[in-house]
Amino acid sequence: MTAFTPAYQEHWQRGLLPETASRLRELLAPCRLCPRRCLVNRLAGELGTCRGGVRARVASAFPHFGEEEPLVGWAGSGTIFLSHCSLRCVFCQNYDISHFGEGREVDPSELASLMLTLQRRGCHNINFVTPTHYVPQIVEAIGIAVEQGLEIPIVYNCSGYESVETLRLLEGIVDIYMPDVKFFSPELSERYCHAPDYFEVASRALLEMYRQVGDLRINRQGLAERGVLIRHLVMPNAVEDSRRILEFIATQVSREAYVNIMAQYRPCHRAHMYPEIARPVSLSEYRDVIRYARSLGLHRGFPSS
Repeated sequence: MTAFTPAYQEHWQRGLLPETASRLRELLAPCRLCPRRCLVNRLAGELGTCRGGVRARVASAFPHFGEEEPLVGWAGSGTIFLSHCSLRCVFCQNYDISHFGEGREVDPSELASLMLTLQRRGCHNINFVTPTHYVPQIVEAIGIAVEQGLEIPIVYNCSGYESVETLRLLEGIVDIYMPDVKFFSPELSERYCHAPDYFEVASRALLEMYRQVGDLRINRQGLAERGVLIRHLVMPNAVEDSRRILEFIATQVSREAYVNIMAQYRPCHRAHMYPEIARPVSLSEYRDVIRYARSLGLHRGFPSS
């Protein structure tokens, strides 16, 4: 079993976790956890773009075998799907969770219990999916879980649309960052998620994640221990956007970056209202993006041939 990183151990031993949880909780009122900066008072029950409340809402928690191989291993990634989302893409495959908030509210002790149950089931990590708008609640729960024996890595599985201010408070707590870097073009990110500043924000966030944990480190058992695992979903009619994102990763982040270039886009939720994305991505589009990634010197995380 992989223990937490030395940075986390120091963070915990110095008693900084409660202080960090408190500082994060202050970001709920007025809420500025994410780049939307809605400035609502979530502690008083006000709701912003994400629709998240005072308590974290969990849709499901289980050993997931559909994640990347270094996370899944042989016993699964201990995945906790959180309800609601601050990005709210029109094509979201999990729209029942992200848009409609399917799930149940939990307090920090219940969330800690879910983590510990997943660890007992043999999961190799705790994988928080869409954690951005519940960071204070998650950090408080991690503190409780660590006191009760949690020692597997924490994965921050997000949309990439992250506040650097919030990420800095997570230094020494998150072991593996897993951003899905979605868009380069402001026109596309405005059209599909009402965030014209998406790439400007996500690029800064990615650099901060790299500053904290660096390239993905995989141990002799093939399990991810620490670092950044980047996802990029290839979209229909958006190969040029994918190319620009990969250029940024190769030239500004790291050619050793682990990049999962994904082809599983399918039109869900409201995608049928946008003709250019109302179909699956084609094999030729996907292969074009893969070839371009190789030409840039990227080689980790996607098929080699």
